[in-house]
Amino acid sequence: MKGIPLPAAARLCSRCAGKVVQMRQVLSTSTRGYAAVTGTARQVQQPLNLMAGKRVDAADSSKQFELFAPATGETLKRVECCGSKDIDKAVGIAKDAFKEWSQVPAFERGQVLTRAAQLIRERSEELARTEVLDTGKPIWEARYDILGCADTIQYYGGLAPTVVGEHTKLAGGSFAYTVREPLGVVGGIGAWNYPFQMAAWKSSPALACGNALVFKPSPFTPLTAVMLGEIYKEAGLPDGCYNVVQGEGETGQLLCNHPDIAKMTFTGSVPTGSRIMEACAKGIKHVTLELGGKSPVIIFDDAHIDNAVKGAMLANFSNQGQVCSNGTRVFVQKKILPEFLKRLMERTGKMVIGDPNKDDTTVGATISPQQAAIVLNFIEGARTEGAKVLYGGERVTPTSPELAGGYYLTPCILTDCTDDMTVVKDEVFGSVMSVLAFDTEEEALRRANDTIFGLAGGIFTNDLSRAHRVASGMEAGSLYINNYNVYPVGVPFGGYKKSGLGRENGPDTLNYYSQIKSVYVEMNDVDCPY
Repeated sequence: MKGIPLPAAARLCSRCAGKVVQMRQVLSTSTRGYAAVTGTARQVQQPLNLMAGKRVDAADSSKQFELFAPATGETLKRVECCGSKDIDKAVGIAKDAFKEWSQVPAFERGQVLTRAAQLIRERSEELARTEVLDTGKPIWEARYDILGCADTIQYYGGLAPTVVGEHTKLAGGSFAYTVREPLGVVGGIGAWNYPFQMAAWKSSPALACGNALVFKPSPFTPLTAVMLGEIYKEAGLPDGCYNVVQGEGETGQLLCNHPDIAKMTFTGSVPTGSRIMEACAKGIKHVTLELGGKSPVIIFDDAHIDNAVKGAMLANFSNQGQVCSNGTRVFVQKKILPEFLKRLMERTGKMVIGDPNKDDTTVGATISPQQAAIVLNFIEGARTEGAKVLYGGERVTPTSPELAGGYYLTPCILTDCTDDMTVVKDEVFGSVMSVLAFDTEEEALRRANDTIFGLAGGIFTNDLSRAHRVASGMEAGSLYINNYNVYPVGVPFGGYKKSGLGRENGPDTLNYYSQIKSVYVEMNDVDCPY
């Protein structure tokens, strides 16, 4: 979920740059404000629910939420939350569509996903601009996210025909075979930091296995999940196989509790994940949870120090620090700590804060004023507990008056941190790096594992024996040696401990969206003692 080195981002920007001017000319005249500047006004104006292949308004709503642009604070519209009748309708539509889709040959299902991936690539600039409007992240990050999702959907399109069973030869010519079948209707709930990726990572393996999906985006970022549904429809996905419902926590709870939902897949906080798991337990439903993290990065004194600095920045400052896998506890061996901090400050000071639609921006807007307040409170609490703010940790106002309503925070580097500080123990979900000194490998590993989380971890060293030894001892689902926050398609992603259950982004994911049926075939007379 996830970061990318800046040089690669620059290549993506140059690849997409030709479409930017054209997109703005075509779309910017349709409405006023920041949404028009980004060329995504029509996405805001349309209904944001998708049922049976059509955009629809909520029909059973008693609540609304406000959609605004994080970059400016501009209110874009008020969105009605889906109520129980809307959820019943969406799930019923998906249930009917499942009957058809589950019988489509796997190769043909894969072809639909492959066509969808190509359409995403063709429309990547509009999708990326809409993602920027929704999230406030820099455009180069959004472009990378969108193109990575195209790869993921194509990947599962290729894997769809591999969802097969096995044959077992038994005594006397008898045999058994297994069939891998879809679960039924899957409910999905996404987080706001990677909205298009959430929809793509959850829908593509589900659809590859023959399931239908009802997906609820975060109310902070409702726009691009619906666009994905329209792309699926154009690629040939039957109406009703992918549906989108908008709402807040109550809508998500209605989805979890619906009796016709066979599985829930969720990305978000541990408390919400716990409630979803409880709801699924009552109905004996399958569940995949990708939850929080407080991941460690261990930098040994033999590491390539510039690479270690870049890795630590990728582990903390991507997407304004709003990444569940971020390595926010940076353990640095004492011998190199002064030089590491010097180079880290130099490089962090060159980051460009401002308009996320500009190609040279590296720090965009925090998702909301509430999240900005949480981040700033963590920093103030760290000061109170004895940490030193070496760099950043403040709200800044970009020079453009249009951006004055957004919350732009300087990346923060904390030193003199100890393991018992709140900022070191709890997930901040902002650009706050806690730097901790250590002496020995054994000490670093013990302290790295001293957490309720286990999502990711990083190791920087030129000693490969040490690297593999430490990786073996780390209690986390995704580990990096001499890099961080890189998620190639096909590499499973998921956590240990309270960071979640199940895996996404890899071949094993198909096992979480399917179930096995065993069939025994007797080729002889029945041997019965009665």
